[in-house]
Amino acid sequence: MLNPESLQKIKSFIQKIDELKNEISQIDEKLSQEFDASLLEKRGKIEEKVAKFEQIKKLVNDLQEVEDIISSESDPEILTLALEEKKSIEKNLEKLLGEIEKEEEEESGRKVKKNTCIVEIRAGVGGEEAALFAADLFRMYSKFAEKMGWKIKLIYERKSDLGGIKEISFIMEGKNVYDFMINEAGVHRVQRVPITEASGRIHTSTAAVAVLEEPEDIDIKIDPKDLEIETFRASGPGGQHVNKTDSAVRVKHIPTGIVIVCQDERSQHMNREKALRLLKARLFQMEKEKLEKGILEKRKQQIGSAERSEKLRTYNFMQNRVTDHRLGVTLYRLEDVLDGDLDLIYKSHQGNGDN
Repeated sequence: MLNPESLQKIKSFIQKIDELKNEISQIDEKLSQEFDASLLEKRGKIEEKVAKFEQIKKLVNDLQEVEDIISSESDPEILTLALEEKKSIEKNLEKLLGEIEKEEEEESGRKVKKNTCIVEIRAGVGGEEAALFAADLFRMYSKFAEKMGWKIKLIYERKSDLGGIKEISFIMEGKNVYDFMINEAGVHRVQRVPITEASGRIHTSTAAVAVLEEPEDIDIKIDPKDLEIETFRASGPGGQHVNKTDSAVRVKHIPTGIVIVCQDERSQHMNREKALRLLKARLFQMEKEKLEKGILEKRKQQIGSAERSEKLRTYNFMQNRVTDHRLGVTLYRLEDVLDGDLDLIYKSHQGNGDN
């Protein structure tokens, strides 16, 4: 027999069904206007909760019917069957309650560290010029981080022949850093005359920025058997000490094929810790994207394609112009933006800045 505490929880869950359905409708309305990955994730979790609450409601109705039979039935055989059915329904209700309580405990314990994130910048189309542009973006974020009082910890950097950046990954730490930086994720495009261009022609090159959230307790289990870890001598800048020892670490996650290289720290242990930290964040991101993809497929016919635009922002050097395509903002202060005044774009979007 269900105890009073369980009955009270059941009543509370049933009462929340309409409230949660209304919340889903509000999210659908927002998503029809603008794609937001965090809202998709939230919607999926609410849908799962509603499905379980609906299941509880059905079991409660079934229980009421069985209790009506028990109170009015005189046939011993039918009464025995009804009592067994009641016992089975109550058992199923207790099981569902246990599952919901466990999920709520895990959800409350799985807090996202909004004050930290991992950022990756990769040179895209444009060869050496794309690498130089990626370096410009890293400098922009470094300057902005300094302005905001945020810290940057380098994980891995692969430079080009002319001092550009082919690929870089780093940790950013500071108040609300993830909430801001997630808006920077996407393809950034530059239009300018490259230093390698003798005839003075304007080229268009790109660099991609990825921003990974880093949950405080990432619920991603990594079996040590699934890892291939190698150490080697770090190359490039870092001083003689770095190159004297096998301090660099390369970690491969066999099931997914993800490879992480970290050589920024002098200590092999610290490089290993950073590499595993980035691996966990990438695996978490993969799981998150699977969830988003599943929800998108279900809702594709309602809101159409919700893919993020390939082009997030254009930096046009000839016109001293920055255009944010997602926000619909154009500023003629390119040098200021690249020098770390990145918030100018967002202030302008809110109507507080100047164009």
